[in-house]
Amino acid sequence: MSYQKFKADYLFDGYQLLDSNSVLITNEQGIVQEIIHQEDAGDDIQQFEGMLSPGFINCHCHLELSHMRGLIPEKTGLVDFVFKVVTERHQSEEQILQAIAHAEAEMVDNGIVAVGDICNNTSTIHQKQKNNLYYYNFIEVSGWLPEIAETRFLKSSEFYNVFRQLTIDNCQLSIAPHAPYSVSENLWQLLEPTFENKTTTIHNQETAFEDDLFLTKTGDFIRMYEMMKLDNSFFMPTGKSSLQSVFHHFKKAKNTLLVHNTFIKEADISFVNSFNQNNSQQFFYCLCVRANNYIEHANPPVGRLFPSTNNIVIGTDSLASNWSLSILDELKTIRQNFPFVPTLNLLQWATINGARALNMQQQLGSFEKGKQPGIVNIRHTENGNISQRSIAQTVKKVI
Repeated sequence: MSYQKFKADYLFDGYQLLDSNSVLITNEQGIVQEIIHQEDAGDDIQQFEGMLSPGFINCHCHLELSHMRGLIPEKTGLVDFVFKVVTERHQSEEQILQAIAHAEAEMVDNGIVAVGDICNNTSTIHQKQKNNLYYYNFIEVSGWLPEIAETRFLKSSEFYNVFRQLTIDNCQLSIAPHAPYSVSENLWQLLEPTFENKTTTIHNQETAFEDDLFLTKTGDFIRMYEMMKLDNSFFMPTGKSSLQSVFHHFKKAKNTLLVHNTFIKEADISFVNSFNQNNSQQFFYCLCVRANNYIEHANPPVGRLFPSTNNIVIGTDSLASNWSLSILDELKTIRQNFPFVPTLNLLQWATINGARALNMQQQLGSFEKGKQPGIVNIRHTENGNISQRSIAQTVKKVI
């Protein structure tokens, strides 16, 4: 068996940052054999500038919206953004499929090896069958009116079954609710049994108006329901935050990704963290900072989340709400706005944490023997830290 040897100024193994004396050994397929000292590695070592890291995990993406790149203006606010996605997402099948292929290639080029992808239809299946990336497919369900709960659930179940019957390697699958403000109690009752022992996800507190709705039935979502001609008279506020209002529905899930968290409060963070400490089930906070800047011109409270929890992962959201599909761009934006977060933690969020959240830690996320996590070279680092000049380049694909 032949081996490949890789070293750089720094080697991040998924957990810690090792110095330039460390050499990563893989077989030709990129399966990790060991990390050894340079003195014991022999000849034919491939040398890289900067840092080597396991491939990045993109825990939240909407690949099916790639054709909407640049169509929605920045800083519209969430309500108008959602309305535009619903009403302006329709283009020709050829345009949609071409945009999906280009977006996936962009992720591969940027060092991404796995994606938690939101699916409202089957348009991404053709590309996923090429097995360029690992995917966790979240078949998304929404339906605010109680009377349409069964229809919406059955439609999403049809999509779920289409994905399940296809022979797509390296893919996992589950059903996921869209957001607290778009799922009725009737629909929640249908969804709950599907979460059992699965990883699922939900858009959480992406705007301040989400809590307003559940606390007092006020805020801009009332305008959204009016724009969509939805009768909201059935809804009664819970007097609690949106997160605490729907939290109990996830009691059977293995992992739950809370996505965005732009306006999450200290009380909710304490509520979730306490649950994580006392249960085998885990909730993860997925940060999509560039999308939050694009839509709401806001940042999630990273200072509250870190260092109170290590269950943080990274997503890009869609090209309808972001300028790129790059995990490194997300890390650079966090670093720029929250310089107190060490590079070590940022890299953990982008690798091993993401693998854990998507139940892919047996294959991805770290340089451990037997794994095939892909290899990314992060160049233009500064003393082992990510800088605004840093760029990521795939050295070894995962598949």
